[in-house]
Parts: sequence; structure tokens; C-alpha cells
Amino acid sequence: MDSEEDMLDAHDMESGEDDFYSGGTDDYNDSDDGEPDYGFVEEDADDSAMIASHRSQKNFCVLREEDILRHQMDDIERVSVVLSINEVEASILLRHYHWSVGKVHDEWFADEERVRNTVGLLESPVVPPSDDIELTCGICFDSYPPEKIATVSCGHPFCTTCWTGYISTTINDGPGCLMLRCPDPSCLAAVGHDMVDKLASEEDKEKYNRYFLRSYVEDNRKMKWCPAPGCDYAIDFAAGSGNYDVSCLCSFSFCWNCTEEAHRPVDCSTVSKWILKNSAESENMNWILANSKPCPRCKRPIEKNQGCMHMTCTPPCKYEFCWLCLGAWMDHGERTGGFYACNRYEVAKQEGQYDETERRREMAKNSLERYTHYYERWASNQTSRQKAQTDLQQLQTHNLEKLSDKQCTPESQLKFILEAWLQIIECRRVLKWTYAYGYYLPDHEHAKRQFFEYLQGEAESGLERLHQCVEKDLLQFLNAEGPSKDFNDFRTKLAGLTSVTKNYFENLVKALENGLADVDSHAACSSKSTSSKSTGGSSKTRGKGKGSTRTGGSNRNPDDN
Repeated sequence: MDSEEDMLDAHDMESGEDDFYSGGTDDYNDSDDGEPDYGFVEEDADDSAMIASHRSQKNFCVLREEDILRHQMDDIERVSVVLSINEVEASILLRHYHWSVGKVHDEWFADEERVRNTVGLLESPVVPPSDDIELTCGICFDSYPPEKIATVSCGHPFCTTCWTGYISTTINDGPGCLMLRCPDPSCLAAVGHDMVDKLASEEDKEKYNRYFLRSYVEDNRKMKWCPAPGCDYAIDFAAGSGNYDVSCLCSFSFCWNCTEEAHRPVDCSTVSKWILKNSAESENMNWILANSKPCPRCKRPIEKNQGCMHMTCTPPCKYEFCWLCLGAWMDHGERTGGFYACNRYEVAKQEGQYDETERRREMAKNSLERYTHYYERWASNQTSRQKAQTDLQQLQTHNLEKLSDKQCTPESQLKFILEAWLQIIECRRVLKWTYAYGYYLPDHEHAKRQFFEYLQGEAESGLERLHQCVEKDLLQFLNAEGPSKDFNDFRTKLAGLTSVTKNYFENLVKALENGLADVDSHAACSSKSTSSKSTGGSSKTRGKGKGSTRTGGSNRNPDDN
């Protein structure tokens, strides 16, 4: 396995208590004190709480837009109070230091003057205030009364019309408007959101405020937007756990570190290589190399799709040749083996003329077959997971109520079926990524591969039994005319399979996250044990050897004399 050097430093810490299998049940609470409660945000009182209990509970929280805005305003207020500056200046400082309150405090108290000059918070104006009846705009050079002139901390005078045009143009250029400076080319004075609120149009204000809000997430190392299409939630992640899988309110789960879909227990490096391989042209070239040969005349690759060896290239080439030896077909006939063989090829092959070409073709074919084996199973589990998600939704919206009526059982007592489906969905995800793991597991590490395939096989068998039970066996109770006496037995069976499958996947996840280290430790113990036995056995052998020599000497055959 590849190392995870691109992970956060906290990746090396233990994470046994906050993963899917830990069974935690903390929920996110929108508390008034503003302190984040890291967990899955509760959307509905029943089913969402159950889904939440299957997710990582303690190292992230999902933030709605109002939550983001509240945290943003809290940080601005804290900086404003501590540094004794207004909130506009505080927001300029925070944007410059990527919304890190601690960084702002450290830099400010280390060298306030340097920070002010860098950020553009001038203590005194460059252009002193004027008592003139009219002032000249520095852009259009027209004269205006003082009430039509606006300035920032530098004091450079510009008319409100030019300010509005300048601000509008910058906002329409994109998020760079958040670092707006004085229109004077030689001035670095910062322009705060107070000028935008005062002079910009409503449309421009809305854009600016959107950029301002999004910057709190996009410039913040602890936050990221959910990558699901159309989702406006953000994730506030607390470092200190090795588990990077997070789940949004939109039901999308992804890896915090690489923002790909959740892929625990496989590391981000493996996932990146696997996704790149699935989308790369390398497998197309392998297929071409394994299943086609170049036309001897025009060199275009040709696939053999009929039984005989007589090949004809496509127009305009139309060259006719032998598939085996690539020689001209006019030189072939009954004497060379007919349409289904080629004596020339067999002779040339014995002489070693085709060894390298055939070896390359065989290697490409084997590589393609190996990749296809793992990819098909990866994709199959993805399809099964999507089908399970659809079945769970169908159960929640229709079948659960129907089953409750037919079996005369409250819906609150049917949660074991939801638990089974949730377990299946999560296990399909894990199983899918184990095939990517297996593809990159080195072939020479036979012990690790055998151990991995054993764990994977046990987990997959348990999952198939659980999936079949909840998918097939449940139908008889849904289609029953009335209560069934076998329903309690079904409840016991399904709950047991859910628990057993969970244990199988716990073992699989732990083993892969440890890099199958149990195999190395077991091998080391076996080696020590074998060495000890070997040492003891050789001592006994030497003793027996001496004894056998003496015995042999006293029991010689008389005929030897």
C-alpha cells in the first residue's frame, strides 16, 4: 500500500471510537452558545437519527448557511473586541489571514504596524481632509460637493458614481472583490464591506455577500463544502481522528481529505490511482494490444472477429493477410495449412521470431483480464449499493407502513429492518473499495494476499446472506394476508445476520487500516517458533546420531568381516 503522506497530521492517531462500526449515537444540536457539536446533523426525528447513528459522530459537524453566518459574525466580533477595532477592519483582517482568529491575534500583537501596512488598514489618511466647497474626483476629474465624495482610510476623494462603477466592476470579476483596494493605483488602503453596503446596487450587494459568506468556508482550513451537486451545506471538521469519512445532510458521504466519495478503509492515494486508471486510456491501449494486430501495410489495428485466418483490412487499404504470420494471403493456401492454420507461423515461432511480440500481447491480455476482474466486482458492488439505497427509500415511504398493518406490529418495532438495510449500504461501500485495495496489493506478498482474500470472502459471504434475507425473505410477510407466526423468527434471524455481518466487516476494516500487519506479526511468531524447534530438534538429532553410531558398531553384519 502507498503511504498517506498527503493526509493531515492527525491521521496517525487512533480512530476506533468514531467510525461507522463504533455505534455512537450523538446528534448535532444547534445550541445557542455557538460551540460546535461534532456529529451528524439531525434532520428528522426518527429515520435521520438512525442514519446518524451509523456515521462518524465526533469529528465533524454539518453547517447550514445560517450556521456559517453565525460563526462568521462571532469570529468578527471576537477580533473586534480583543483588538479594539471596528467590525469592518476586523473582517478585513480575518479575510487576509484566512479566517484564523488565532493567526490574527498572533500577528497583530507581534507587529501591529506591519500588519496594518500589509492589510491596508491605515491609521492616518494619506490625503488630509479638506474644507473646500468642492472636491475633484480622482477618476472622472469632475468637481463635486463633499456629500457626493466618498473616501476610505487613505482619504483619496472619488465621487459616488465612480465608486459605484468601480465596486460593480470588481464584484462582477469574481471573489477578488473581497480584497478590494483604493482606486488610486499607488494606494493600498483596503475597502471594506461598509462601502459596498453604502454604494453598490442590490444585485451587487447580494453577490458580494455571497462571496463573503463562501470565503469563510473556502479560505478556512477546517471547513469544506459538501461536493454533492446542488448541496449548500458545509462540513466543519475537527482534526484528531484517523477517520476522514464524513456524511452530509444531503445523504452524500465523502472523504474530507480528498473530497472523493467515502472510501474507508482504503487510503486516498489508492483511490486516486484507481479512479485515474478507470478514466485513463491505458486500458484501451491494453485491450488494443491484447485483441488486435496491426495491418502489415497501413499499420491500423485490426480485431479478428471471424474464425478463419484470412484477414482483409478496411478501405482504402483492403490489404489481405494472414492473422498468424501477418504475411500476404496470396502466399497462403492448402500447402500452408488452409484457412484455419499457418505452417509458416508455427515454423517461425519455433525459431523464436514471434516470441517478443507474443509475450507483449500475452502480458497485455493478462493485465487486462486482471483489471477487468477487479473492476467488474467494484462496479457490481456500487450498483448493488445504489439498489439497496432505492430499496431502503421504498421501505421507508411505503413498505414499512404496509408491513406494520399486515403484521399488526408498530413501526417503532420494525427498526431492525432499517438497521439491516443501512448495514448493507455501508458494507457494499466498504466491499467495493476492497477490490481497489486488492488490485494494488503486491503479488509477491502471498501471505497478505491470502489473508486479505480470506477476510474479504468471509465478509462478502455474510453480506450476501444478509442481503438475500432482507430482500427475499421479507417479501412473504409483505405479501401475506395477515399476521404470520414466523415473523418473530424472521426478526431474530435478520437481527442475527446484521450483527454477524457487522462483525465480519469490522475485522476487514481493521485489518486493512493496519496494512494487514497481523500477517507480519504472525509470520514473525511462527518464524521464532520454528527456529526454536529447529534448534532443539538438531540437538536431539546429534544425540541420536551418536547413539546410532555405537549401535551400528555393535550390530554389524557378520558377513562384513
